[in-house]
Amino acid sequence: VVAINKVDLPAANPGKVKQELLQHDVTVEEFGGDVLNAEISAKQNTGIDELLEKILLQAEMLELKANPDRDAVGAVIESRLDVGKGPIITVLVQSGTLRVGDSFICGLFDGRVRAMLDERGKPVEEAGPGVPVQVLGAAGVPQAGEGFAVRSAEMAAEIAGNRQRLEREKQLRIKERGFKLGDFSQLLASGAVSTLPLIIKGDVDGSVQALSDSLEQLGTDEVRVEIIHRGVGAINESDVILAGPANAVIMGFRVRPDANARNLAEREGVDIHVFDVIYEAVDQVRAALEGMLAPERREKVVGAAEVREIFKIQKVGTIAGCHVTEGTIQRKAKARLIRDGIVVYDGEFSSLKRFKDDVKEVRDGLECGIGIANFNDVKVGDVIECYQVEEVARTLG
Repeated sequence: VVAINKVDLPAANPGKVKQELLQHDVTVEEFGGDVLNAEISAKQNTGIDELLEKILLQAEMLELKANPDRDAVGAVIESRLDVGKGPIITVLVQSGTLRVGDSFICGLFDGRVRAMLDERGKPVEEAGPGVPVQVLGAAGVPQAGEGFAVRSAEMAAEIAGNRQRLEREKQLRIKERGFKLGDFSQLLASGAVSTLPLIIKGDVDGSVQALSDSLEQLGTDEVRVEIIHRGVGAINESDVILAGPANAVIMGFRVRPDANARNLAEREGVDIHVFDVIYEAVDQVRAALEGMLAPERREKVVGAAEVREIFKIQKVGTIAGCHVTEGTIQRKAKARLIRDGIVVYDGEFSSLKRFKDDVKEVRDGLECGIGIANFNDVKVGDVIECYQVEEVARTLG
């Protein structure tokens, strides 16, 4: 069953989508095939009932059944790292019944179900076949698409240990190759098969998977992209340490490096690129592979401040009482709000005050009041990053 979403938009063209599905050997019923389709709008709640009817009809025709009286088996739809709750895995149960307290194995990690939440964030005690739930209690963040299976605690720990050992051996083999990113253009010019090693970090695993798949498709007979590591969360020192021996480039999608990782990257000469749009990352890597690196607009972090207090001022909005932890905060520079290593908002400063006076900049170690234009959802513990955009020669090495 194919659901064609966003049909409420003026530019929507469901007919074009159905024609493009033919290129992937998916033929809908309207074109003489056997694939059901429904035109829906999730935002406007249009066509949802029709979609559900077609799903039930298809399940009945294909005689799809699952046994609820067995250990749960499912698949990971999405995964993310929450600072308060830890790893959160969205699992679709395919067979059996998943209950709070069950031990499980999922990708490289084992765990025990500490709690389960439904799609509205409400706690549930069990989930049967066809039910998606958010599972808390994993030892790490698995990749989307990994299998999920309930096992005894001892078996799950043993399987996870073996898988992690194999993954470490794989990483060691990658390090031993000794590929130098500086030799990339020379190897390409000589006609040898070259590999561009990348480390990818993102805010959620779905974004990481999509970016990885897009970049891996850029390979040609002469050069290919190799993802040596991908993960969820902020870019940290471990990523920089891994990138050093492998001479890899770190690419972040909607995440930022923390201060320690940024300083270590400067010392080790590790290149870090951050993006908010997948297509920008794909275009930059493609340009590097083709040897057409035009000048680009690159960000230079000027300073950072930690939010210590929040002040609600009528007719003004939210003012964040901050302590400058790094560099300087400049009134005319751009502002970025970072929460738990993830970019929440990107904009400009609306005000910068030192006590009651408007100032142009505030140095490291001082207190200040910061207002962000058109944004009021500031919380204690957030980091406000001050940066400038400058044009430099584009390079990945």
